[in-house]
Amino acid sequence: MTDALNFVRRTALELPETEERKSHGQATFFVAGKQFAQFRDNHHGDGKTVVCVRTSGLDEQATLLEADPKTYSKPAYLHPSGWVSVNVAGEVDWDHVADRIASSWELAAPRRLLEAGGR
Repeated sequence: MTDALNFVRRTALELPETEERKSHGQATFFVAGKQFAQFRDNHHGDGKTVVCVRTSGLDEQATLLEADPKTYSKPAYLHPSGWVSVNVAGEVDWDHVADRIASSWELAAPRRLLEAGGR
């Protein structure tokens, strides 16, 4: 768990104007006050170690869940807004996880950061 959290933390905090705060007891990452990633380890006893990230919406969420159910799942509380959980336990494609975190940041970041070159 610690290695996964350290990876998520390092990846998220490398993005412009991000900060980490606890939200509902979880390490949560924000850009300009908007949440873009949350690390969860055995959240409410679900036995999963994941990072929750934004998608472009329910269509992308459904596509990811169908295409790769071993990697993606619906995160409690966040899934109605199109978020997905990305599995970060076992064999993990860390480049893929980093891309999902960065894409989530882009969906939450204000226009001024994106126009300035983003990530």
